[in-house]
Amino acid sequence: MPLPKWELAASDEAVCTLCGSRNTVRVFPATFAQQHAPALPEGAEEGQAACFDHPNKKAVAACQQCGRFVCQLCAVEFGAETWCPSCVAAGAGKARSASTETPRMLYDSIALSLPLASLLVWPLTIVAAPATLALTVMKWRQPLSLVRRFRWRFVVGSAVAFVETGLWIWGLVYLVTRAGPK
Repeated sequence: MPLPKWELAASDEAVCTLCGSRNTVRVFPATFAQQHAPALPEGAEEGQAACFDHPNKKAVAACQQCGRFVCQLCAVEFGAETWCPSCVAAGAGKARSASTETPRMLYDSIALSLPLASLLVWPLTIVAAPATLALTVMKWRQPLSLVRRFRWRFVVGSAVAFVETGLWIWGLVYLVTRAGPK
């Protein structure tokens, strides 16, 4: 059942008109924008911070979850905090509090550098290659960074790890067959 718009505009709680249950609701600000006078964000000038989703619009805040800059249209306020639409969508339906610390671990860079760095001390490749493959599988779907990045580092790191693993298997098979009965 749709929740009444007037009640959503008044507070963060709304009562379902069908069953009477109390609901905590976080509404995107554009929902309440008047039809005849939409809220238009200011254009960003040279040297000013710009919105992550609208590069030509002036940023008015930074998301408390991920740190991205947001314009007036994108800013979603939760009490004293401001979130971007991506963080609102990612947290939708999950009962959790906002994290005060936003880790920015670059797993794709780790997946690339781990097998390459282990080549300097090649015996470490026996551990680094499977670790790289496990890291790639576990972190493939996680957001990469605040700035747009691509997954090519995961792909290249995994390819190097597969080659290292294959060479270890080939070397062990070679040693076993050579040391076998003559």
